[in-house]
Amino acid sequence: MQCSLSLPFSPASSSAATSSRSHSSFPISTGKPLNLRFCGLRREALGLGFTTSLNRRCPQLPSRQHATTVSAALSDNGSSSKSFDYDLLIIGAGVGGHGAALHAVEKGLKTAVVEGDVVGGTCVNRGCVPSKALLAVSGRMRELKSDHHLKSLGLQVSAAGYDRQAVADHANNLASKIRSNLTNSMKALGVDILTGVGTILGSQKVKIGSSNIVTAKDIIIATGSVPFVPKGIEVDGKTVITSDHALKLESVPDWIAIVGSGYIGLEFSDVYTALGSEVTFIEALDQLMPGFDPEISKLAQRVLINPRNIDYHTGVFATKITPARDGKPVLIELIDAKTKEPKDTLEVDAALIATGRAPFTQGLGLENIDVVTQRGFVPVDERMRVVDANGKLVPHLYCIGDANGKMMLAHAASAQGISVVEQVTGRDHVLNHLSIPAACFTHPEISMVGLTEPQARERGEKEGFEVSVAKTSFKANTKALAENEGEGIAKLIYRPDNGEILGVHIFGLHAADLIHEASNAIALGTRIQDLKLAVHAHPTLSEVLDELFKSAKVKEQASSPVSEPVAV
Repeated sequence: MQCSLSLPFSPASSSAATSSRSHSSFPISTGKPLNLRFCGLRREALGLGFTTSLNRRCPQLPSRQHATTVSAALSDNGSSSKSFDYDLLIIGAGVGGHGAALHAVEKGLKTAVVEGDVVGGTCVNRGCVPSKALLAVSGRMRELKSDHHLKSLGLQVSAAGYDRQAVADHANNLASKIRSNLTNSMKALGVDILTGVGTILGSQKVKIGSSNIVTAKDIIIATGSVPFVPKGIEVDGKTVITSDHALKLESVPDWIAIVGSGYIGLEFSDVYTALGSEVTFIEALDQLMPGFDPEISKLAQRVLINPRNIDYHTGVFATKITPARDGKPVLIELIDAKTKEPKDTLEVDAALIATGRAPFTQGLGLENIDVVTQRGFVPVDERMRVVDANGKLVPHLYCIGDANGKMMLAHAASAQGISVVEQVTGRDHVLNHLSIPAACFTHPEISMVGLTEPQARERGEKEGFEVSVAKTSFKANTKALAENEGEGIAKLIYRPDNGEILGVHIFGLHAADLIHEASNAIALGTRIQDLKLAVHAHPTLSEVLDELFKSAKVKEQASSPVSEPVAV
């Protein structure tokens, strides 16, 4: 398998672009990394010696010396330099902070995390984890309610029902369990968990709570995000709610309006309709699911929305939402998104605000280091180094995850944190965000990595290369047919001249699990020519991707690296 090492041309001291970022797009840096072929890992250009012939052939296997170093690091959380309390201090103990802390301890750094709320952050307590518990329930309910599907398998099931409180308890118990696991894993490695709100006093000094001052050689901001609520919307936590409230499942309304049809809105529409609610989507753009590849959106709408108890209004803003009170329903006032003229008024039982998330960066003390946020986001360069108001790097200060707005996904935050730790321990590393996958856990699932087709064609026109598309259907996959789940496609966007993967989008059974073969290929610079030779177990869903890569028409050429991946 071919892979690449990416090293930036720009010097470490170069300042970052500080343009504003959109919730729905991933900004791309103009710095282009140098691509070197390597056996599976992005590593620095110097110091590539390995101690054994096995390590020479496969350097991802650690040498005995490295294993000994890791064991020593894991034993006592390292020891800090004499002039600082810690080598690394992380403000925020969500998935991003947790990933950075564990990697730092492995590298021998004396590490602490500061948490002003609860360990696990948004993902564990109010996001990914409890939502997957609810989606597991909705998936089972859909199976049990689908008489046609069950009869086709020869099954007969009596009427399905559910206990709302038991479902809510399942989500809450899962969040508690994962939160406990994260806490215990850090404590077991000796990571200090400091409770209190962290305020930055300087580039290497943080106040925790009202008086405790701690110093660290390097500091990472990992404070995450909160639900974004547009002006004019009154949230009461009962009838007008955010995803934080919805995950508690305190009620299942007969009719609920969901404002926003992105990941959050789609997943909750899956949950609510499975549990018996009618759903109305309110989307400001002219089409539903605007952040997805258009072809995937079109198919997903046909499967996930049209057959279900869902209607929708597109091209409209909800300018005012009033909670239910005094026996009156929730009132939603809509205006045309373009003309701003009144369009309609809805009366529903509840409204869920799923308009994205906003960075949680207030109160960090950024003014003490002359850092000005951009719509709340902390400006950083391609190495997650914080940039001040004058465009200069703030020494020893980094920001990862939702707080920097580069890619608002929990696993992206963790990857950024690990990248920062690599840097502070002497290994230059630039994370390729185009290799980070995303998934929407509806039934069936949607997953993606890299560019959409319009984005790829725009880049091709700008850089002067051809873009091709290949597709395969789940209807041709034996495993999917055995499950009677043949609805879905996989789409490959690529360069036919050199076999570079530009993007992969999947809609179908277990799409979220299938995407990683593509994301790893992008991360390692693996060409489609090489993927055509890969072997997949039969019969498995992975053969959807096997057929996808085999169907791509790539010009035959000698083995050579693909064009430089874009660091974002």
